[in-house]
Amino acid sequence: MNIAGYIDHTVLKPTTTIADVEKLCAEAIHYQFAAVCVPPLFVKKAKEMVTGSPVHVATVIGFPFGYSAVEAKVAEVVLAIIDGADELDVVINISAIKNNDWQFLANEINAILPIIKNKNRLIKIIIESGILTDEEIIKCCDLYGAAGVDFMKTSTGYAEKGATIEAVQLMRKHLADNIHIKASGGIKTYTFAKQLIDAGADRIGCSSSIAIVNEGEQQT
Repeated sequence: MNIAGYIDHTVLKPTTTIADVEKLCAEAIHYQFAAVCVPPLFVKKAKEMVTGSPVHVATVIGFPFGYSAVEAKVAEVVLAIIDGADELDVVINISAIKNNDWQFLANEINAILPIIKNKNRLIKIIIESGILTDEEIIKCCDLYGAAGVDFMKTSTGYAEKGATIEAVQLMRKHLADNIHIKASGGIKTYTFAKQLIDAGADRIGCSSSIAIVNEGEQQT
């Protein structure tokens, strides 16, 4: 398996520097990762660095807790698109889920998704599966699947629990085939990454990308 093509090579730490982003982009081009995922501040720089390569630029919206005002998320989306982002990983309002306020979540996605779709960008919805019940995950699949998002994504990497095989399997079972899944959060080995792909993940978000690729080459 050429696992590099599944990977969003990621740096999202709050202390990220331009040097980190330059290194990330150079590695992504060399290893032919699917995308780099960088903080909003560095989207323009990342886009400059990967131009001419097949590597996409992804960034995060409402990261990492998701409870930003909808208007703030909309502003982040607009700026990210202006700066050149190809893919937007949007953290939903987890507090709304825990308060069973699905109407709020419907309004939120209805405000954000048309802006992204009208510019032919990809939207990945981060649901933070590690702190949701199975019922809440299924409701998210129903809501965001019906809305027509491109990806459902397991985690930000900031919750106490990241991606799991069980969560990916559950999401795959309750999503239409045209809705993809991105697994992220705590993925550090080729073995785990491959298990997640086998469970239904189409993308892997991680910062241990090179180690994962090297491990995979040793196993083939």
